[in-house]
Amino acid sequence: MKIIDKYIIRNFIGTFIFMVLILSTIAVIVDLSQKLGRINDTGSTAMSALTEFYPFWTIWVVNTFLPIAVFITVIYFTSRLTMQTEIVGVLSGGISFYRFTLPYIWVAIFLAATALVVGNVVLPWANIKKNKYQYGHLLSGSDREEYYKRQPIASQISPNEFVFVEGYDRTDKLGNAFVYQKFDSTELKKQILASTFNWDDKDSTYSLTTVYTREINKDHTEKLTYEPTAKIKLVASPDEILPEGYVAETMNTFELNDFIQAQKTKGSANVNAYQNELNARLSTPFSTIILTLLALSLSSKKRRGGIGMNLAVGISLAFVYIFFSQTTSAFSEKGFVSPFIASWIPNIVFGILTAFLYFRRARS
Repeated sequence: MKIIDKYIIRNFIGTFIFMVLILSTIAVIVDLSQKLGRINDTGSTAMSALTEFYPFWTIWVVNTFLPIAVFITVIYFTSRLTMQTEIVGVLSGGISFYRFTLPYIWVAIFLAATALVVGNVVLPWANIKKNKYQYGHLLSGSDREEYYKRQPIASQISPNEFVFVEGYDRTDKLGNAFVYQKFDSTELKKQILASTFNWDDKDSTYSLTTVYTREINKDHTEKLTYEPTAKIKLVASPDEILPEGYVAETMNTFELNDFIQAQKTKGSANVNAYQNELNARLSTPFSTIILTLLALSLSSKKRRGGIGMNLAVGISLAFVYIFFSQTTSAFSEKGFVSPFIASWIPNIVFGILTAFLYFRRARS
């Protein structure tokens, strides 16, 4: 490894760590100051938030915005090298721009691999800790009402079984207007209607009230029975049928993949959102490499305005990337595009832009 390689790697990693520490510290201070009143109102304290929430929240922030942090890092320290004419000296010494790029790629691959491990294994664990505190102490009034309100259920729980509920309270485990249907191919064989129900965790059953059971025999005769109360056991609990909104981010990749397959079978309306989470765990680390090369292409040549201009351009492109990613993700959740395309199209578009700017810089 040449001296210049060590020099670039040291600058890259050192500047990145410094920037992450500064930005994450500022983010924690700003976020805590905004939520301190809500934290105190729920009986918690700032110290509890700093130990039970923000360490895990910081892991989420750093992993989520890693490509942007790397992008701005490369813009900053490469612009500094450019203004000090160090890059000109290196290229004048016979080292090609392609060779000069190698240490950038090495560090970018290392950071991408680290993000891949963190995003698929460490972050789901951190999200469990983060969400436990967040949903207990940090929800705003409107968010709390949205989270705790009764929600309808319409789901296929097995290839031939369906459950419909007008409203389910995930806190009290209570629901109303319960309908269960079982089919044999396309023919209805059994239907259970109940006015209310509650989920019994002890024996994993639905406790129904005012129960009407309709059974259809092979000769198409029907049997209708009534019971004041009844218990039935199904293949899925209400919480499995209507999972937490943040459930995908608390599972490692293997668990999430199995969960998505189960949700597809049940006909869940949130499958695209879960698939967005799964695809983002692969596409986001890959974008680190693309944005590293894009930042190098933009900042390795002197221009009027110096570091300030490069940072302005870099931050603007970073916001464009974030907006583009959020837009495609929203389109995917609405069903306009597939989750795979939504997760990878920002990388494809920015990859094309990066290739154009990089090879143009290399030939200049």
